[in-house]
Amino acid sequence: MRAIGYRHPQPITADDALIDLDLPEPVAGGRDLLVEVKAVSVNPVDTKVRRNAQPEAGGVRILGWDAAGIVKAVGPEAKGFKPGDEVFYAGALDRSGSNAELHLIDSRIVGHKPKSLSFGEAAALPLTSVTAWEALFDRLKVKDAVPGAANAILIVGGAGGVGSIAVQLARHLTDLTVIATASRPETQAWVKEHGAHHVIDHTRPLAAQVAALGIGAPGFVFSTTHTDTHLPGIIELIAPQGRFGLIDDPKVLDAMPLKRKSISLHWELMFTRSLYQTADMEAQGELLNEVSRLVDAGKIRTTLSESFGAINAANLKRAHALIESNRAKGKIVLEGF
Repeated sequence: MRAIGYRHPQPITADDALIDLDLPEPVAGGRDLLVEVKAVSVNPVDTKVRRNAQPEAGGVRILGWDAAGIVKAVGPEAKGFKPGDEVFYAGALDRSGSNAELHLIDSRIVGHKPKSLSFGEAAALPLTSVTAWEALFDRLKVKDAVPGAANAILIVGGAGGVGSIAVQLARHLTDLTVIATASRPETQAWVKEHGAHHVIDHTRPLAAQVAALGIGAPGFVFSTTHTDTHLPGIIELIAPQGRFGLIDDPKVLDAMPLKRKSISLHWELMFTRSLYQTADMEAQGELLNEVSRLVDAGKIRTTLSESFGAINAANLKRAHALIESNRAKGKIVLEGF
């Protein structure tokens, strides 16, 4: 089968940063589904792993987590799926990725693809939807109000992949006032289209802009990018006893300034459940089925922004480069081999 991977961690500018491969077809066992991959999307995690993770000696690493496709075979312990089902999923960090014609995936973290979306449109959603959903509802518990705080959330990086779906989930599934950050006219328009009540510029001081809205100090802040840069402003603007969540990877995070306001700190990594085979691992499959239902009901929409063509090394290199430029909005999708 055709696949795309790498042999050594390198900058995306290297000729062999990603290469086209021909690999044996995998076989479904245990709880796994064997999925014929129809479309994938690219996330920051793809670029981070490619730059830093060394494959086993003599081996290759296949990247890719988001995928949409058709079930080709079902392992003997897998439940809820049959050959021919159309599915979408976000994958597992410690397994071979979805940048391949055929992919093995644990059935517990797979959802049924929205019927109203193409494979490409569906592939844009899983990883970011799981991340945003878990951050908002499992970590920050945004439906439990912070006493005395404005019933509002600030989403830092509202035009990114996670931000784009977090804005929609917060707008349509809660009564929160949604404030999102974006710095360019096109990303500000994108965030407004996806449901933000207010948009502020993250290249300017955040606290003054939030105060100028006149709604009070938000009870919740969800930071998706450049948290180390924005942390002082976040601490200034958030309400006492507020809840602060993040997903990015600051080199250093000093939590001591959170103490005065009793701000709680919440990390979100959507791969935790699959990495540790948690007792509630199947919650991610259930979550994706709910996302599918919301999409088909017209409540939320795909965050696909650009399609880069077929799934091959050249097109994936283009996608990685755009993500590393920090100028992408929404999600980049590739379809077919």
